Amino acid sequence: MRFHTRKWVKPEDLNPNQTLFGGRLLAWIDEEAALYTIIQLENTRIVTKYISEINFMSSAKQGDIIEIGIEVIKFGKSSLTLKCEARNKMTRETILTVDNIIMVNLGDDGKPKPHGKTTVEYVKDRIEE
Repeated sequence: MRFHTRKWVKPEDLNPNQTLFGGRLLAWIDEEAALYTIIQLENTRIVTKYISEINFMSSAKQGDIIEIGIEVIKFGKSSLTLKCEARNKMTRETILTVDNIIMVNLGDDGKPKPHGKTTVEYVKDRIEE
């Protein structure tokens, strides 16, 4: 799994227990999944369709750095299914895992549109030398 994003836990990210608020982490994950999908499918018109069970395993505190990893597990006709892991860069502990995040590619009409992709592509491979 590639870890694409790092987030710094700030005071506004904390819950009453003074640890990272789970909702904040889920918002970061949803944003990362969207950005990853936009880059993979080369389309800014995508939506989150489904997020499976979320398994919280540990937490983080103010000042910790969180890494968010995304991996493609399936290419659908108009969708991309991802899995995710968030880990604490400071303690090396996994904070949570999500087995399935389904992102859907949309056409100009706002309806699902086939994307024609079958494998993960890297931006560096799309640039002609």
